[in-house]
Amino acid sequence: MVFERAKGLVRKVTLELVYEVVDERTKEIISKIEELERKREEDFKYINQKIDNQTGQLRGEIGQLRGEMGQLRQEIGQLGNEIKRLDEKIDNQTAQLRNEIKRLDEKIDNQTAQLRQEIVQINHRIDTVIQMLSDLLRR
Repeated sequence: MVFERAKGLVRKVTLELVYEVVDERTKEIISKIEELERKREEDFKYINQKIDNQTGQLRGEIGQLRGEMGQLRQEIGQLGNEIKRLDEKIDNQTAQLRNEIKRLDEKIDNQTAQLRQEIVQINHRIDTVIQMLSDLLRR
């Protein structure tokens, strides 16, 4: 019976030691898990902060690009207006040149008609002179 009692006490002490060791190991494991969770939480915070920073930078760059695109659109519009203005100027100058050419053609036609009339008159005089000479030679 003493042996049984001693055996029971040894079991009890052994169980208590095992429980104590298990408790210590459990506390260490829980402590390591908590430390890992804190590190994970810090890593998530760091990554989220980095994502937020990069997102902000990208939004800033997108805004800047949109501003530049707006400027380019404005410049394209100005160039389009300048092209229209130059087209109108060319059209006006072309119309003026056509009118000037038409006026010059009419002037040339008038001068040509006058010259032909003068040539006809000169030919008529020449014919008259030839006729007079012919008449003189016959006499």
